[in-house]
Amino acid sequence: MERVHTRLHHVAFMGVRTHLLPVALLLFFLLVAREIYPYMEPLNSEVEEGYTLEKIATGFGGPTCLEWADSQHLLMCDRDGGRILSLNVSDQFAATTLLSGLSHPHGLHLTQDHIFVSEEGKLTRYHWTNSTLSEPTILIEGVPSKNHQTNAINAFPNGTLIWHSGSTCNACLEEDERNGALLWVNPDTGEHGLLATGVRNSFDGVWVSGMGYLFSDNGRDWAGDFPDEEINLLVAGAAYGWPDDDPEHPIPEGTLGPVAQWTPHTSLNGLDIRPSHSSLPGLNSSAGEGFTVYATVYGSWNTLLPKGHEIVRIDFTPSQTNSTIPAEQWDSTITRFATDLGTPLPLRFGLDGNLYYATFGSGGSLYRITAN
Repeated sequence: MERVHTRLHHVAFMGVRTHLLPVALLLFFLLVAREIYPYMEPLNSEVEEGYTLEKIATGFGGPTCLEWADSQHLLMCDRDGGRILSLNVSDQFAATTLLSGLSHPHGLHLTQDHIFVSEEGKLTRYHWTNSTLSEPTILIEGVPSKNHQTNAINAFPNGTLIWHSGSTCNACLEEDERNGALLWVNPDTGEHGLLATGVRNSFDGVWVSGMGYLFSDNGRDWAGDFPDEEINLLVAGAAYGWPDDDPEHPIPEGTLGPVAQWTPHTSLNGLDIRPSHSSLPGLNSSAGEGFTVYATVYGSWNTLLPKGHEIVRIDFTPSQTNSTIPAEQWDSTITRFATDLGTPLPLRFGLDGNLYYATFGSGGSLYRITAN
């Protein structure tokens, strides 16, 4: 009798295992599809009614920055190709290589005579004449790079550079204080120092006249539905929480909170302010309505279901409070403007007022959004 019961138990177990196998396989394929889908050619991209999204160039590999040299030439960082490209608007955005052999370029800043290039752990100044680059001068090198790297390079109105430097880890005390921070850089000498700390991974920022410098910051992984992705307002010398923030203390004492927040683990990255002449929706700063910033939301592996893969519109209006805390002086409203975009990363408004963005990954493409 015991042998009969044992055999029946074995048969029952085999039946359950056989029944669960298709379910397990389905879950496996769903997880694989979930990882692959965002990097495929977007099939169901949507943009707010009244606007049109079009692909205008492709085959770039890993676009990480966009900067206009003039109305006819859009510069692009191609991280995977280690290149800086110039795209000719008049020639259907045909690409010419300005620089090659770079180590993961992530940012450009242009002045009248120079271009500053942010690579992995390195910042270099080039002389810029007649659309050619020469006389490279290394301003900074040796910034550690592991989980994240050095990203955008921007500037204050006085010319001092702002360099975004990611953390080497998910959550740790950095050995080099230049990681997980924003750095100020003298554009002539390369002298540099800490501008803000507690910034885990800030990809980009934008100067907003009448408000200040806004920058994105993406929070830690493996903490459940925490933390929100952030837009912060820069206060020189301030700390922004990481790695001391946790679900019980999202804004640790003595640190500054965000001026806008978005879905956790979605990787909010590229930023640009909507110009007043743009036909895209937003507030008219010249009329005192406030400011509108657009941002790419790349998406993240640290979610069960796909999130992000969109462009959002962020409207900032002066708060009615009389708080002296910068983060409390502005109210923000975020709305989805375009969705199911794949992996959008850099974006810039053109001098024509239209919005340009690029998707990262094999076959990276450049897109434009215009009013109908």
